[in-house]
Amino acid sequence: MAVSDIVTQYEDEHGQVYYKMTSHDIEVKATQNSGLAPIITYWMGEKDITDSIRNLRFSPRPPSSYIQDYEEFQAMLYSKEQYAINQLYEQMSIKPKNMSSGKQIVWSFFVIVLAMLPLFIAIWWFK
Repeated sequence: MAVSDIVTQYEDEHGQVYYKMTSHDIEVKATQNSGLAPIITYWMGEKDITDSIRNLRFSPRPPSSYIQDYEEFQAMLYSKEQYAINQLYEQMSIKPKNMSSGKQIVWSFFVIVLAMLPLFIAIWWFK
């Protein structure tokens, strides 16, 4: 019996009722609209389950007290959230990908010089 989109109620042969997460196959997407913080959404297939995840996390009763595999589920979600946020920031970064640390330092110095170029020209012009 499904209690919500992500939690299912089970009953064993002794009549004990327990709860488990429906699936651990959840996709986490991070997007940036206009604020400082990214927007994280959760998807199970084509279905948006963001509200179900939030309701579970912010419920007055701690989910770990009655859902058997909640700790594993939470650890999985945390790693997927971190990966989605890192991917988002890698997309937004102007840093070139796949460079050695020495090349990244040279590239950073080049960007600083390029940004300061108008100042250098103004100083040279009005000298």
